[in-house]
Amino acid sequence: MLQRPRRNRKSEVIRQMVQETHVSAANLIFPLFIVDGENQKTEVASMPGIFRYSIDNLLREVESCMNLGLKSFDLFPNIHDDFKDKYATESYREESLYLRAIRAVKKEFPEACVITDVAMDPYSSDGHDGIVENGEILNDETLDVLGKMALAHARSGADIIAPSDMMDGRVGYIRKTLDEAGFNNVSIMSYSAKYASAFYGPFRDALNSAPKFGDKKTYQMNPANQREALIEANLDELEGADFLMVKPALAYLDVIKLIKDNTELPVAAYNVSGEYAMIKAAVQNGWLNEQRATMEVLTSIRRAGATAILTYHAKEVLLNKWL
Repeated sequence: MLQRPRRNRKSEVIRQMVQETHVSAANLIFPLFIVDGENQKTEVASMPGIFRYSIDNLLREVESCMNLGLKSFDLFPNIHDDFKDKYATESYREESLYLRAIRAVKKEFPEACVITDVAMDPYSSDGHDGIVENGEILNDETLDVLGKMALAHARSGADIIAPSDMMDGRVGYIRKTLDEAGFNNVSIMSYSAKYASAFYGPFRDALNSAPKFGDKKTYQMNPANQREALIEANLDELEGADFLMVKPALAYLDVIKLIKDNTELPVAAYNVSGEYAMIKAAVQNGWLNEQRATMEVLTSIRRAGATAILTYHAKEVLLNKWL
């Protein structure tokens, strides 16, 4: 035989030499959950090893991550029901938990990249990503709320705005709002292909943000559809997005690759809470080797074409020196 592919696998040195896909700290974004109060750190029951932090402990966690070389963070707020209303007004109130957290992180760690979530559901008394009228999620009326929210985040120091709501036209509306206010250097990481997935349950536990009725299928995408993702991604690119995101990641590797092959923009992927929880549950039962399973998942997401991966594994990967 003239060709023996196994020759390039015969030693660890050679395997590393010809490795095609790599994961580094620069590719990882760590989602962090925030609660009000002081000295709070409570574990999310459905996400072992992941916690909700009050702002003082959030700063300690960010510092710990920065020392490991992890420098990008996506913040998510757990808002008390008393502050929720139909129009999510808490989302842009100057002294809200979320805006105080953004300011605190950027003040203490100006070199950190702070990514912020733009969607109504954490602040909405309905638990939906848009304004609800007579059981319908209103698209155009919601854009005004999203614009106010994005502008409040930018004024608080956000580096990247990440609209996760899936309302039509929201990227263009937010880009125009930011530019007119002088924030033309604030980036937009659009949740372009966000599917109506079964894998979001633990995240909604963490934020207490599940819909109060119905589901999100009129605005999040049908898991059976692939080409539709290109429509969404192309629109977001035309409207001024700087990153295109696919969510979830692991069950949608084909969509990551499809978008990557059809854009010059960087593609992000969200390795979501349910995907994280599945590995943790299997590890706790002794069914999987955690290091190998985690790195195989992250490598597959990179191999599919993701430049950046939002993942709850981010810190443990660096802490345990799995890279």
